[in-house]
Amino acid sequence: MRIGHGIDAHRFVPRRPFMLGGVLIPYDRGLMGHSDGDAVAHALCDACLGAAHLGDMGQHFPSTDPQWKDTSGVELLTRVAEKLRETQWTVVSGHVIAVAEEPRLQKHLAAMSTAMCEALGVPEGTVVVGATTTDGMGFAGRSEGVAASATVLLAPL
Repeated sequence: MRIGHGIDAHRFVPRRPFMLGGVLIPYDRGLMGHSDGDAVAHALCDACLGAAHLGDMGQHFPSTDPQWKDTSGVELLTRVAEKLRETQWTVVSGHVIAVAEEPRLQKHLAAMSTAMCEALGVPEGTVVVGATTTDGMGFAGRSEGVAASATVLLAPL
């Protein structure tokens, strides 16, 4: 068994859809990034890659490579799941926390959890997504962006 941890953060920008945890969230801004800026999916990718000793997202999906421009976080997570299977690992438990003052994410968490499990090819409930705020502190508290922290437990296949 191996444990991995990943973090990610992206700033809000105008005229971009807000994708988080594989879910399109109604909001007047979206997250900036070379891909879709999905901080939840990206944190989960890094947690999985780290636990499997496979490096990090920057090594596998560099922001300098046009191939990954505007790629969805779900697609990247699906590719990470393939790398896990190729190296004989699977996610047996995962938890992701999104940090955002607004918009409120509570009503989207179940859909995010489902999307993350589907992308990883694991049973529903294996990975859960939660949310918190920073009570107005820092960039997330000022609604300048979103951060996410993910922890996973991998088991050999």
